[in-house]
Amino acid sequence: MCMKFSELILNWYDENKRNLPWRLTKDPYKIWISEIILQQTRIAQGTSYYNRFISRFPTLESLANSDENDVLLMWQGLGYYSRARNLLFSAKHIHNDLGSKFPVTYSEIIKLKGVGDYTASAIASICFEEQTPVLDGNVYRVLSRIFELENPINLSSSRKIFKEKAKSLMSAKRCGDYNQALMDFGSLVCKPQKPLCGSCNVSKLCKSFINNTVLKYPVKTSKNKIKTQYHDYIILTKDRKTLIVKIEDGIWKNLYRFPVCISEKKQSKLYLQEYFKKKYNSSKVKISLINQKFINHKLSHLTLKSRFWNINIENNVAKGLFVSDFTDFPMPQLMRNFREKYKTKLSIF
Repeated sequence: MCMKFSELILNWYDENKRNLPWRLTKDPYKIWISEIILQQTRIAQGTSYYNRFISRFPTLESLANSDENDVLLMWQGLGYYSRARNLLFSAKHIHNDLGSKFPVTYSEIIKLKGVGDYTASAIASICFEEQTPVLDGNVYRVLSRIFELENPINLSSSRKIFKEKAKSLMSAKRCGDYNQALMDFGSLVCKPQKPLCGSCNVSKLCKSFINNTVLKYPVKTSKNKIKTQYHDYIILTKDRKTLIVKIEDGIWKNLYRFPVCISEKKQSKLYLQEYFKKKYNSSKVKISLINQKFINHKLSHLTLKSRFWNINIENNVAKGLFVSDFTDFPMPQLMRNFREKYKTKLSIF
């Protein structure tokens, strides 16, 4: 089955592969950038970010010689900002410690900060033709349907089983093309809800197609409950400038946002006034709601329900970063969306 399957997948790829900018090169730096961007981003959105990022940082050396604020600005809107911080860290490591020579084997590539099994396998196979299969959501879905695998794909214990299956199907030639073919095939043919089984050139080898169980796969265990947090931001202005603060930790580390009260439950206006009164050591604080409905911002593990308030504080807040131009300050998408929506009502933006 192994040879026949790989031949069929590669034949399909030769006729149907997507025209993507990172497929025009074998430069490991550019493949690395594309893979990190696409970890949590759809190709349609990721392509424009890839082109913009490569235009700004065309070589590993240019990225290594940049600073974090520049990188975060280019990453702004993609989310999962630890990816950008890890890219910069590893670029500096390769440039300073490895003589700007990108690692050429899976075992060395995976040592880079922010690089896991999938990314290391993709770079090693695409750039250096190492026989290292990739596992992403598309590959899990194809393999689980081909073999009717009951192992839940969201359990770490299943990874080894899928990895072995993937390798058993992989030919020793065109390893990079094969990995990309399998991912494209899963995205374009072996779709989650409406797979194109009628036009699938490997359906005769697919156990779930033969047994009419395609939509049963892949198997997943119940997801953990997604938590909810309430974020109440204040818009504090002075001399037509707005106060922003740098985020010290968490997923948005080193980005900027408006001052905030974070809670596990919805807080009252009175509570928030007292909170900011204490925060700014003021005898009197008044707040007024800007958005009447919560703005929901969904992350993989968390839903943020956000409100924004205008605030008047009796004493003068001297400390903090007051800005009139946000261009040089990377901010989470939530802040950018708020500014865009309310810029006509709040002339400070």
